[in-house]
Amino acid sequence: MRRPPLPALLGLGLLATALTGTAAATTIYECTTADGRVIYQDTPCSAGQQQRTMQVADAPAAPRPPSPPAPASAPRPAAPPPTRAPSVPSAPLPLMYTCVRATDGKSYLSDNGNPPPYQAPYGVLGAGQLPLSEVYGPDRGGAGIAAPEANRGRVSSGLVANNYVWVQDQCRELDVEETCQALQDAYDENEHKLGNAFKSQRPPLEKREAQLQTQLANCGD
Repeated sequence: MRRPPLPALLGLGLLATALTGTAAATTIYECTTADGRVIYQDTPCSAGQQQRTMQVADAPAAPRPPSPPAPASAPRPAAPPPTRAPSVPSAPLPLMYTCVRATDGKSYLSDNGNPPPYQAPYGVLGAGQLPLSEVYGPDRGGAGIAAPEANRGRVSSGLVANNYVWVQDQCRELDVEETCQALQDAYDENEHKLGNAFKSQRPPLEKREAQLQTQLANCGD
């Protein structure tokens, strides 16, 4: 009895692998019919046939293609910096001075520490209140002087009071605390005016308000 060649057996083994989908050895049945024909199959032989089994190794499974690499995750954008609440810009504290008026001794604030001199009536300074005999000496208007001599070139109190002399106010620079207090007082006064102003009067007051706010920003709480 002639048997199929080995390639045929391997083909049957591959066929069995395709049918079963397994990677193990496959059982092949060799069946001999009554008339002497040899049949190979993967199921047991029919009744009345001679049966012989053999194990045919399956062909190795083809390796699976490697999985594509996972795409690299895009870098996360950097978080934006936290936003700060808008604040009032600051401006350097101005130089401020407190000055004493030469004519009446009253104080006032100024941004000029060296105010220009000005003319004031001599009598406003208090000199006109003195007796003329003390202002101009005992040789004028004193007892024992003849009337014609006393009247010659006599200076009246009105003439002295209306005479003008040069005077200048005295000033000193404020320290930081005093400057901040002066700015706060000016801001409060400006706010009061702004609250009572008509619409046409508001622009200069609003401009002054913004200026004082920037200066007060350096004064802290």
